Amino acid sequence: MCLREPRHQLSFEYFFLPFGGKLSGDNRWVKLAELIPWEDLEDDYASQFCKSFGAPANPLRMAFGALIGDCQER
Repeated sequence: MCLREPRHQLSFEYFFLPFGGKLSGDNRWVKLAELIPWEDLEDDYASQFCKSFGAPANPLRMAFGALIGDCQER
């Protein structure tokens, strides 16, 4: 089983940042996120997990972000 995020994720223009800032549409990460077919990938990712065994997996975007963060630290 995989924990799924809502299909209609909040767009970056309306994303609230606690320090009062705003994400720019020109940000390279914003542009990259818009290119990735998240819904299709989420379906494939979720199909890899057993529904009746083990703890639910984290959402794809969280797992992907953790991988990118790990690569940036090296």
